[in-house]
Amino acid sequence: MKDSTKKTVYITVRDAAVVVAVSTVVALAYNALRPGEGIPLVADEEYDIFVPCPEDFGETDPVAPEDYRVAGERTLIVDAQSDEDYAEWHMEGALHAPYDWLDPVPDEILRKIARENPEAVVVYGDGGDPDTGRELALELSGGGIRNVYHVEGGAPALRAAMESSGGER
Repeated sequence: MKDSTKKTVYITVRDAAVVVAVSTVVALAYNALRPGEGIPLVADEEYDIFVPCPEDFGETDPVAPEDYRVAGERTLIVDAQSDEDYAEWHMEGALHAPYDWLDPVPDEILRKIARENPEAVVVYGDGGDPDTGRELALELSGGGIRNVYHVEGGAPALRAAMESSGGER
């Protein structure tokens, strides 16, 4: 290498090291002076990486488990629970469409719901936070399905309401 090329490489590496050092000092100082707790330099616990995107795909309104739409004659009930939870308990006649946090609603589910032409679509999920029923309802609404609702409290609330009313839908 020529002496001028060596000098250019040396100056570039030196300047980059100075920028990194100064940036590190400024970041650590800002983090130490930050109001409240600063950002930990080493994670205290694992980060949740499989969480739903905050995007709303459509609109849905919550309904109570006792709501008239749940028992409507022209209401389509959709169960968004996992296969295991569905096997444990589900409403009779519910369309099982397990919600997948990573994959969109399959087109065949959207077509099946559209063919049914229901007055309302009521979705219930696992009752968690976030609730799979709410998330599936948002996707169905975003997929062009109208009058989509989700049961507040999901399957646990719906099951408790059905048991207290004698199991009638």
